[in-house]
Amino acid sequence: MIRALHTAATGMDAQQMSIDIIANNLSNVNTPGYKKARINFQDLIYQTMTMAGASTTQNNQNPTGLQVGLGTKTSATEKMFVQGVLQQTENPLNLAIEGEGFFQVTLPDGTIGYTRDGSFKIDAEGNMVTSDGYLLEPNITIPQGAVQVSVGGDGTVSALVGGETEPQQVGQITLASFANPAGLTNMGKNIFRESPASGSAVVGSPGEEGIGTLASGFLEMSNVDVVKEMVEMISAQRAYQINSKVIQGVDTMLGVVADIKR
Repeated sequence: MIRALHTAATGMDAQQMSIDIIANNLSNVNTPGYKKARINFQDLIYQTMTMAGASTTQNNQNPTGLQVGLGTKTSATEKMFVQGVLQQTENPLNLAIEGEGFFQVTLPDGTIGYTRDGSFKIDAEGNMVTSDGYLLEPNITIPQGAVQVSVGGDGTVSALVGGETEPQQVGQITLASFANPAGLTNMGKNIFRESPASGSAVVGSPGEEGIGTLASGFLEMSNVDVVKEMVEMISAQRAYQINSKVIQGVDTMLGVVADIKR
């Protein structure tokens, strides 16, 4: 019975972690470029009471063994890089990636971060930056006096300066892709970092080498499905409750044993 107490406790711990992941998904339901996380579970080791194939007589063997499981654990959280819904903003500096790929930004320590959040802005020096002021990589500067900015599906950035009749190309946006995007490290602020599990970044122009294209004037919204998250939350709550009932049941059985009199 003591074994059952510890086994049920592992189930409660696992479901608590599941609720934590669901809560984070729901809190980011309106975060541009956010990708939902999914939790994975594994069963723990088994205590073997009887080996399968053990001899019962000289000529006979057990067809099956006797093993008792010791519970469950959370093995990983996995980001689901499914395309989110595109929302029109009519701001030409709002960019959405249709397909695979990440925008590259320069972090304060000089390293490169990766994001699906395309809500770019112009800083005081005319540079395209994120909401936190991180420069787009490669850096693109909009000339002073530009009255119109446009971004093509291939990442070409053009600007029409006041007094001119033809727009001039001012930069080229490139995107990065990974063999295993689920292996990227979450840094917060809609930023990912490369990791040994993700593989090295493959950089190219939008629309080339399997990389997606850009849509100007749109933002990719979170891919969190509220209805599915609510269903998963109810399932996790009930699983937590059932595991707690197991603990209550074992406690009752132990109480019966403790009340036995000689």
